[in-house]
Amino acid sequence: MNLLILAALPEEADALFPGAGTAATGMVPVRRLAVHGHGLTIATCGLGKVNAALAAGLFADGADVLLMTGTCGALGAEAGRAYWLAEAVQHDYGASQPGLFRRYRAGDWPIGEAGEAHFAAMPDPGLGLPHARIASGDSFIACPDAAADLKASLGATLVDMEVGAVAQVAARLAKPWAAIKAVTDDANDASGGDFHANLLRAARAAGQEVERLVAML
Repeated sequence: MNLLILAALPEEADALFPGAGTAATGMVPVRRLAVHGHGLTIATCGLGKVNAALAAGLFADGADVLLMTGTCGALGAEAGRAYWLAEAVQHDYGASQPGLFRRYRAGDWPIGEAGEAHFAAMPDPGLGLPHARIASGDSFIACPDAAADLKASLGATLVDMEVGAVAQVAARLAKPWAAIKAVTDDANDASGGDFHANLLRAARAAGQEVERLVAML
């Protein structure tokens, strides 16, 4: 099985099977290795939905499964642990209407009645991690009011800038996807400092769980 594993930041990519494989530089840096009979391409996509979708599209052709590792903020979820992201939604995709922002599933027409906005991940093979819905968008959430709105309106307990885009690409290509991320901050006014302080620890926590996932596939 060939697996494409995306990480937004070099620290997140380096925390997965650290030191193993052959690296190649380019527009999207990659590291390739073979583990547990699988061929892995680990791509450092960069921040945000466009970068994540670009990298997924560039390398998805030979992949059987799209995975994502890395870090995220908490919208009420427990800090400091890794989560299986069972569902992903793009919180900034939809329609601005008077007094209302109506969210739609990314890629759907943002007109008329809005159905379910999320993308569902592949079944959990039994990692034993807590499940969560993540809200992705092209903004770093560092505001308790914004965090509370996303939690209330979308039922999300985690937030990031990429997973929703990877899920959309996987759906468009009819490929299964999964993501595991670990919390660095609480999406509040301390998030900038907390993110940097906890980045390496959280990246490795997520990387270890993705390593377990690869062994189970």
